[in-house]
Amino acid sequence: MANLETPPVTRKTDEERLAELGYSQELSRSWSGFQNFAISFTIISILAGCFTTYYQGWNNGGPIAISIGWPLISVFILIIAFCMAELVSAYPTAGGIYWWASKLGGPAWGWFTGWFNLLGLIAILASVDYFAGQFLYTILGLYKANILGIDFASGNHHLGYTFALFFLILLIHIAINIRGSHLVAMFNGISVWWHLLGVAIIVGVLIIVPDHHASASFVFGHQINNSGFSHNMFWWYVLPLGFLLTQYTITGFDASAHISEETHGAAESAPKGVWRSVAISAVVGYIVLLAITFAASDEKAVTDGGGSVFAVFTSAMGTGWAEFVLLISFFGQMFCGMSCMTSASRMMYAFSRDGAVPGSRVWSRVNSNKIPFNAVMAVAALALILTLPALKGNKDGVTVAFTAVVSIGVIGLYIAYAIPIFLRWRMGDAFEAGPWNLGKKYKWLNLIAVGEVIIVVVVYFNLPFSSSGVPFKDGFQWSLFNYTPVVTGGVFIIVGLWWLLSARHTFTGPRLTVAQLDAELGERDFPADGPPPATAPAGA
Repeated sequence: MANLETPPVTRKTDEERLAELGYSQELSRSWSGFQNFAISFTIISILAGCFTTYYQGWNNGGPIAISIGWPLISVFILIIAFCMAELVSAYPTAGGIYWWASKLGGPAWGWFTGWFNLLGLIAILASVDYFAGQFLYTILGLYKANILGIDFASGNHHLGYTFALFFLILLIHIAINIRGSHLVAMFNGISVWWHLLGVAIIVGVLIIVPDHHASASFVFGHQINNSGFSHNMFWWYVLPLGFLLTQYTITGFDASAHISEETHGAAESAPKGVWRSVAISAVVGYIVLLAITFAASDEKAVTDGGGSVFAVFTSAMGTGWAEFVLLISFFGQMFCGMSCMTSASRMMYAFSRDGAVPGSRVWSRVNSNKIPFNAVMAVAALALILTLPALKGNKDGVTVAFTAVVSIGVIGLYIAYAIPIFLRWRMGDAFEAGPWNLGKKYKWLNLIAVGEVIIVVVVYFNLPFSSSGVPFKDGFQWSLFNYTPVVTGGVFIIVGLWWLLSARHTFTGPRLTVAQLDAELGERDFPADGPPPATAPAGA
């Protein structure tokens, strides 16, 4: 897709544009446009989201929630991506979303946006790496692996073993991220091809190997309601819950904005990375989801297995081929978690650089390789803490509390997406667009984007997913209660009180580091012709 409307602009170097926004070039600008796209595509990871949350669509709507719901919701998410692409083109900084909100609405908007974005990114990192640990545990169990006396096939202590695998995966992603941007960028390039070729192989296996396939009428017309709610609620309540499969999978594409200070030609490359990652993921994800659903010919077996892809694969092909497909998905999740850590650490670095995080001076430092080492370690530690509830399961061994913590990831990110989009709409034609922009179409695209977030994310993600999870109703079970509104509300209250009691007196929005340098230079003694001009660090 070309620029919707492109006014004539004066070409500027990345460093010049960054200096205009108030920052010197501190991070290593070594990423290409393809690598910028690759990190968002990797974080979306159809081999992660489509596989780990397939059950959500199956149990809440059934095949139509997947075959009809996926393309429908994808269109709305693509509109959100277009709106964000326009913003990153105008403001290509590592702060990304919160920087936009601060610029367009003031410090308070930036404060709330930044915290929702940061917490969302950390929660997504935690969920991706934990789900990768779950997949690895399942794979080792299918292979009947026994490592250092740990029998993964026994099913004993599975929550503890899964957490240990999660911790190991987190350490691997730390090691990759602190090695340097070049390594992360290289792996992101490999990830794109792994996802595309992996999907092609999986689709081929699901077409050829199963003896039986579901009919087209089943895939595109069959309804399933395992929520416990009345069928009279199917179209307006149950089915939209199934749409969350799409909303959860296609998220994290703000990574292209967070990496913009490390990308060549960021004002044009970063916005393309945002919307192209969504568009390609939507198409490729739809293909793999249709293949999975056509393979789900034994409805009872899949439902008895909780609607998971594990149940689809084992009922359709047996454990041998299931192991093979799950391995492809697992490595896709490994790439995804690596990129999630990169995106979260860059956000942590940028937000700290502007003094919004306790201990900001520590988290905003970069090492000799121009990597925010401390920020990487911080987001990893916070992801580990967020995942501690996964050590505790209910009577069925389900980590309900952790699922609620993970939900804040999606809610946090999409709220952070919607705020600057709304502020851009409110600013109207006074907004100074970059080379990639929506022209006059922002007037209706912005409203659609914000409306979708409010309805699908803010409303439906906070509603009970099961009739037995409705408080004060007969048969209510705490194990089925949706803790998401408690978590979301708690985060909002804490951040809000922090702002009212303290931060509003200290946080003034993005700090202009170049201006600060000029001020420092002005305080020194210089010859009569004045101080030297502020420049970016050598080698930037």
